[in-house]
Amino acid sequence: MNTGNFDTKTGDMIYELLRQLNKGYSQTFIVLTHKDDMALKADRIIRFVDGKITDQ
Repeated sequence: MNTGNFDTKTGDMIYELLRQLNKGYSQTFIVLTHKDDMALKADRIIRFVDGKITDQ
């Protein structure tokens, strides 16, 4: 799902739904983003540069 096309409020609502599913049902989600503020909400961040992991 590409949330980049949603307004900020809708994108935040979708992210919160994913967090609820993560916590309530122990589901794992992989979220790819260029937005630092969105990435900082995650439990774990893995950064890639030129297709290689640079930071975990």
